[in-house]
Amino acid sequence: GARDFLVAFNINLNTTSVRRANAIAFDVRERGREKRTGNPVTGKVERDADGRPIMIPGTLKAVKAIGWYIPEYGFAQISMNLTNIGITPVHVAFDEVCNKADARGVRVTGSELVGLIPLKAMLDAGRYFLHRQQRSAGVSDEELIRTAVRSMGLSELKPFRPEEKIIEYILRDRSRKKLVDLSLSAFTWETSSESPAPGGGSVSAAMGALGAALGTMVANLSSHKRGWDDRWNEFASWAEKGVEMQKRLLALVDEDTEAYNGIVKAFGMPKKSEEEKAARDAAVEAATLHASVVPLTVMKEAFKVFELLREMIANGNPNSVTDGAVGVLAVRACIRGAFLNVRINVKELKDRAKAAELVSEASEIDRAAASMEEEVIPRVIKELAIEGEILE
Repeated sequence: GARDFLVAFNINLNTTSVRRANAIAFDVRERGREKRTGNPVTGKVERDADGRPIMIPGTLKAVKAIGWYIPEYGFAQISMNLTNIGITPVHVAFDEVCNKADARGVRVTGSELVGLIPLKAMLDAGRYFLHRQQRSAGVSDEELIRTAVRSMGLSELKPFRPEEKIIEYILRDRSRKKLVDLSLSAFTWETSSESPAPGGGSVSAAMGALGAALGTMVANLSSHKRGWDDRWNEFASWAEKGVEMQKRLLALVDEDTEAYNGIVKAFGMPKKSEEEKAARDAAVEAATLHASVVPLTVMKEAFKVFELLREMIANGNPNSVTDGAVGVLAVRACIRGAFLNVRINVKELKDRAKAAELVSEASEIDRAAASMEEEVIPRVIKELAIEGEILE
């Protein structure tokens, strides 16, 4: 298997003492320090039967560390190699150094990443520091990264630029423009242009993402509601689930348009010879099948959002009940719209058995979504009825 990703991570101290820095480094690194008789610094090193020094392990596994002084900075650092961030993540290493430094009268002032770091490590750090504040981590990746940077002082020496330090951001294709990266205004105008894509499929997925966003918003508001402090984790958990739902549906906004473009590309293949015609027909069938499966996937992912919305309407911040209800309507519209896209695309499939299978599955989800709307919306309207109002 691939070697575990190594992160080079330096932690800044408010001391110039290499000895103090080394003491902290030895406290935390896996190898620890040599065991000594009597005085722990100057005492005789104890050895095993083979003459090797006996070591007192440090507190962090998969960590190498040493203290040093950096003349250009004017202070000492703990220089660390985290050899397996699945075992000891950066935020755990940072907090443990803070604890050990504090025990020795030293303060951590910040840190620096030497080289690159995986996105997951930064997101995990952001979640960790928000949870320590009893705050919901159901926020955007950008906010999680900002929280991690602020909490670990990663910009103390120079600005931390995610696009230059996070592996996935460096590798992503910036030449490919995504619909989800457009402003709301730009996406709206792009949809209204003469080009057939983005169309109803992408807009359906976007409505589903907005429905999930509303559910996530209610969860976050409930998590931070005054007087509900003992329930923060309950709602934070829902918010974090909601963020993942948003991400999946946002990805499908672009995937739907790409699926349509795949059909256009297949139809543009040459068809002069019999071989070319056969290859073109196969490509068109495959692209059409994919374009039918994508909106079905939108329906499946959007239906999961109902669980979040129903819970928030029932048990979340009562002041936000209409936000949850609008979320239900957005998800219902998403599912209905995606259902129509499944139907129009399967009409072109030559494999009629597959077409019938997709329509059957989509119809089942559409009926269940209609039932969900009928269950939730009238109840919310009833709760909002004014005095003396007669509801049908």
